[in-house]
Amino acid sequence: MPHINLLPWREEQRTQRNKDFVITCVVFALITLLAIGGVHYWFNQLIGHQNARNSYLEDQITALNKKIEDIKDLKSEREALLARMQIIEQLQASRPEIVHLFDEIVQTLPDGVFYTKITQKGRGLKLEGIAQSNARVSTLMRNIEASPWLDRPVLDEIVRRKQPATAGQDLLRLSGFKLKASQTKIKKEGED
Repeated sequence: MPHINLLPWREEQRTQRNKDFVITCVVFALITLLAIGGVHYWFNQLIGHQNARNSYLEDQITALNKKIEDIKDLKSEREALLARMQIIEQLQASRPEIVHLFDEIVQTLPDGVFYTKITQKGRGLKLEGIAQSNARVSTLMRNIEASPWLDRPVLDEIVRRKQPATAGQDLLRLSGFKLKASQTKIKKEGED
């Protein structure tokens, strides 16, 4: 006898397929979520690692900037010290010059000429005084020009003054003068 199956096997098969489909979809959804979560975690790890490297670099840059500032401060201190040393060396070298300058001022002074004021600014000299005649001022200027320690005399002004004489003498005629000169530097052997 033929066997007839009256059970709704197609229905069961369809529900089984639907169940399998839903289970497969859920499994794939879980796998997809796990994959997305894994990728997200991996990227977060990469970002965290890069942020740590960036932070390390920023710390090193800050430390180097501080060292650069320290170096700049040291350089400025060094330049200041070198400038001071140079000034001290110039002062040491010019110590004997003032002695020679005073000696030359006295040696270049002719008879009948008297200084009333001498000022020095840098290497420039301003000489003010009284002379018995204009010719004596000319002699003073020639003496200054011939001096190895003085140079370039320039007469600013010369004024005729009448001075009362002492008992029994006529009025003395004196010339007040102002002239400028410069102090020369004698080079020692070996200097350029």
